[in-house]
Amino acid sequence: MLEVRHLSVRYGKHQALHEVALQVQPGELVVMLGANGAGKSSLLKALGGMVAADAGASARLAGQELMQLPAHAIVQSGLALVPEGRGVFGDLSVKENLQLGAQPRRARVGEAQNLERVFTLFPKLRDRLAQTVRTMSGGEQQMVAVGRALMSQPDILLLDEPSLGLSPLMCRELFAALARIKTLGMGVLLVEQNARQSLAIADRGYLLETGRIVGEGSARELSGSPAVRRAYLGGSH
Repeated sequence: MLEVRHLSVRYGKHQALHEVALQVQPGELVVMLGANGAGKSSLLKALGGMVAADAGASARLAGQELMQLPAHAIVQSGLALVPEGRGVFGDLSVKENLQLGAQPRRARVGEAQNLERVFTLFPKLRDRLAQTVRTMSGGEQQMVAVGRALMSQPDILLLDEPSLGLSPLMCRELFAALARIKTLGMGVLLVEQNARQSLAIADRGYLLETGRIVGEGSARELSGSPAVRRAYLGGSH
């Protein structure tokens, strides 16, 4: 289980996160809803070791404290981040991108099995292994980004706006794959503007406003909340 407590992040005088607390259980998909600028990306970057959290923050995965670890050690501990904008290596092939994901020691023994798991989730990639990633569509690149993270054999997968810029068809394919990922026993923390599709596959969710958690509940409860419907579901499609 991922358990986060007292997580605050500041950039100079700007306080991006205030004492955030959350949990993600194995096999659970949790969505983080919030407007642009609410602090969602800062949350994932802090958990992934990409930005520093304030003193006193704690993020424990299976009992191990992650907050003081460098990013590569966080991945080794079982947490993988798919950043906003995908972060794939465009000049490398699909196969090379996926192999880079398998660098952690924990992933090397099961590399072949993990690769098959990626192909099961994203069948298109099996036939595209030699293709240079920059020649692929945005949706296909997102598949590579998620696949690369899965190659590290994570216990917890963090995704930052994975559907951004994708066609409606690619969005449906992506969300279907995310729904299957949690059945593998992985915990998923999803930051996503598409609230409607996110809540359709999520177990639980949190509401983040100006850096603070202001609400939480089951996906059903959040979907039925008038405030959530007004703020997040009115413009979703």
